[in-house]
Amino acid sequence: MRRRRSIDEEESEVNLTPMLDVVFIMLIFFIVTASFVKEAGIDVTRPPAATAEKKERGNILVAITANNQIWIDRRQVDARALRANIERLYAENPQGSVIIQADVLSQNGLLVKVMDAARLAGVSNVALAAEIVE
Repeated sequence: MRRRRSIDEEESEVNLTPMLDVVFIMLIFFIVTASFVKEAGIDVTRPPAATAEKKERGNILVAITANNQIWIDRRQVDARALRANIERLYAENPQGSVIIQADVLSQNGLLVKVMDAARLAGVSNVALAAEIVE
């Protein structure tokens, strides 16, 4: 009788090693498959628009500040190097789109240059960011 009780006590332990292995593998899976949001690197005051729609995926964000500086991936970009930068980012994610965040006080001519650079880089899906008016 005594021997039976010691065997039951040994078998009642739960081995957590397989569960920890599964959790670790799931963590690695979620880290690898997560899509990270790329930011333009600067805050801009977007113009309001009554017909603005929320867009879930915008992989290449280009920001134009009030003093007409162009920012991509948290760094300032010269207008002459804009097309090359967009081509590089578009090559990394061909399903992506370009979203231009132009400040209210920025010049229209620069906005058109950014749109042209995106189209010449091969991106067909170009959108303008606006504040949603409710």
